[in-house]
Amino acid sequence: MKVLILCTGNSCRSQMAHGILASLDSEIKVFSAGTKPAGIINPLAVEVMAEIGIDISGNKPVNVSEYLADKWDYVITVCGGANESCPAFTGDVRHRLHIGFDDPSECEGSASFVKEEFRRIRDAIKEKFSRLYHTELQYEKPRD
Repeated sequence: MKVLILCTGNSCRSQMAHGILASLDSEIKVFSAGTKPAGIINPLAVEVMAEIGIDISGNKPVNVSEYLADKWDYVITVCGGANESCPAFTGDVRHRLHIGFDDPSECEGSASFVKEEFRRIRDAIKEKFSRLYHTELQYEKPRD
C-alpha cells in the first residue's frame, strides 16, 4: 500500500504523520510532500517525535510535483486552519482524505509554550492516524 501525506511546507505536520504511520506498519510505503516545501524539517518536529521514539531527522521536505505520476492508495491532507488552503492532488488516487491539524510552526509565545503546541499536535496526529490505521488502512487491499 502506498500513502502520500500532504501539507504546504512538508516540514511539520505531514512529516510527523509520515513518521507515525510508518511506525505502525512497515509494509505501508509512506511518503510526504508539500506544495511549497520548506528548506528543512522543523527542528521542533524532529525533537518531539524523538520523544516518542520516532526518528524523522533524516527526512527532507519534498515538492508534491515529484509524486504526481505515481499511483496512490491514499492521499491524505493534514493542513488545518481557515487561513490555510490544502494542496490539491491531481494524480491517480483510490482514496482522498482530509485530517486537519493546526500548524504548530505558526505558534507564538515562550519556547516552552511553543514546544507544548508541537507536542499537542504530535499527539493529535498520533491519535487520528492510529485510529485511521486500525479502522481502515490495515484492512485495505493495496492496488495491483
